Parts: sequence; structure tokens; C-alpha cells
Amino acid sequence: MTDAIYPDLAEASVFITGGGSGIGAALTEGFLRQGARVAFCQRSDASAFCEAMEQKTGRRPLFLPADISDFASLERALRAAADAHGPVAVLVNNAANDQRHDTLAVDEAFWDQSIAVNLKAYFFACRAAIPGMQAMKGGSIINFTSISYMMGNPGYPVYVTANSGINGMTRALAREFGPDRIRVNALAPGWVMTDKQKQEWVTPEALSAHLGRQCLKDTLAPQDIVGGCLFLASSASRMMTGQSLVIDGGVVTTG
Repeated sequence: MTDAIYPDLAEASVFITGGGSGIGAALTEGFLRQGARVAFCQRSDASAFCEAMEQKTGRRPLFLPADISDFASLERALRAAADAHGPVAVLVNNAANDQRHDTLAVDEAFWDQSIAVNLKAYFFACRAAIPGMQAMKGGSIINFTSISYMMGNPGYPVYVTANSGINGMTRALAREFGPDRIRVNALAPGWVMTDKQKQEWVTPEALSAHLGRQCLKDTLAPQDIVGGCLFLASSASRMMTGQSLVIDGGVVTTG
């Protein structure tokens, strides 16, 4: 967890999709430790997680059950967060599903559901949050993508497609809403060792091969992503927008 303190995040209204597990859980804790008012949504119950966060940080996040692939459900959650904490000043589109699949096995239903979770939900969360940010004359949106589209990995082509789309959407929204002082950036993690990844896809062979591609030979933990997200949320990055921040141990190169 980062030791940096961003005073402008204290009491800021923050909304995180998928904020109760994996990288999202680390983000929720990170913002709570900054003194932010954090709301998050996900489908599964997160009551125990909220209890744990209150014990660890002294601040309780607001859990709002929602299906992000259902725009009405997502919009209700964002509205409830704004009612409880004030207009959302920081939106973190984090929730995603990198389920493995083969191109020739993809049917229309799978395509639609995957895009709904991994791209459509991001756009409509932004659409729901932006009017409040316009009224406040500013805000920060962080869209989580990944390095998968830069690497061109096989094994999850619809997810990779969505990741690439997130970056295009980020640039378009940054340009459109820059006059409102709304910053929109992407954050692209590498292979982060969440519980889900370790249960589903991490093998000694796959991990060894991936570490061989990294410049830094340590595995990435969810906590390694928090500092970059806090930076993008805070006024420390006030003139940074339309960009993609990569945190991957040095697998891909940008610029």
C-alpha cells in the first residue's frame, strides 16, 4: 500500500466498480486510507469486506449491490453514492471479466455479455457520473484496461478488444470533457496475482514465462496498482488526461 498522502482526496466522493475483491478491494482500502468517502458496487455480497475495512481503516465503505452490465442498475448505484457522499468526484471503472475463450467458440450472446461488462459498463458509468462532475467544475475518471491489447495475447480475444476500446474511449472523453476540467485517464496493469488469477490461471510455467518478460522480476500484487490510481485521482496529476498509465513490471514499453 502506498505511503503517499494526497490531501485533496480527503472526504472526496469516490465510486469504484468491483470494489470488494481483487484489485478493486485494494483500491477501496487505498482510498479509505486517504480519508475519502468510498462507495463501490458489485453483484456478490460484500458486507464482510465492509466490516473488515472499517476495522482496518476506521472508515466504512458504502456497498451498493449492482450488475454493471445493466445500465439501470449501475445508474441507481451511482445515484445512491452521490446521495450518500455528494456528487462523485472520482470514478474508477475497475470491474472486468477476463474469462478465457477461443475465437471460434464465441457466439453472439457471449460477445454481447463480455462487451457489456468490459466496455459498455465503463461508458455508461462515465455518462452517469459526468453531469455531477460538470456541476462541480471538475473530476477524475480512471478507466482500468490492461496490457493484454498491447501484447496481442491469444486466449481472450473479446476481452482484448474491449481493452483496446477502453483506451479509445478514454481519449475521446478526455477531449470532449476537458473544457469542464474533467480528466479521463486509463490505467493498464500487467498480470496481477489476485486470488482469482491464482485459482484459475497461474501455473509455475506460465508465471515463469511472464516474469521472464518483466524487467522487474517480482510478481505484481493488487497493492502495487493502488499508488498509480491514487495519483491519477488526485490533483498531483491535474494536467494529465487522455493518457494510459502502465503498471506491469516492465513488460510493454510506451512512448
